[in-house]
Amino acid sequence: MKTFLMKTADVQRKWWLVDADGLVLGRMATRIARILMGKHTPTYTPYVDGGDCVVVVNAEKVRVTGKKAEQREYDYYTHYPGGHRYTSFSNMFAAKPEKVIEMAVKRMLPKNKLGRHMILRLKVVRGPEHEYKAQKPEELKIAAAKS
Repeated sequence: MKTFLMKTADVQRKWWLVDADGLVLGRMATRIARILMGKHTPTYTPYVDGGDCVVVVNAEKVRVTGKKAEQREYDYYTHYPGGHRYTSFSNMFAAKPEKVIEMAVKRMLPKNKLGRHMILRLKVVRGPEHEYKAQKPEELKIAAAKS
């Protein structure tokens, strides 16, 4: 037996569609991160970008559990002296629900050039309609957590 190591030329990408309506943010983000990395395939190779593409619709209908909506804070830097700023989850979610999902998934990917390339295959849309119908994405079922 020889160990199969995938090369970049061997990668065949699929498109997946995730409906975020009623799903818990963290549980959904872990499933999406595994697909972007390619860990769901038997040909997973850590140093090859062998993951698939994911389209997330209904981003504004995702939910969080516990007190995360009031307590979670996101920080950013304005690149000016003293420009360290904070914003709450509720403010960020009201303004940009797509950004909340992108950040949750991005933080679960590798922190290197490969991870920065993987996040480019995540497409998050606010409503139920998306512009990736030509790619014929397959629906990915993610079980909604019981409330």
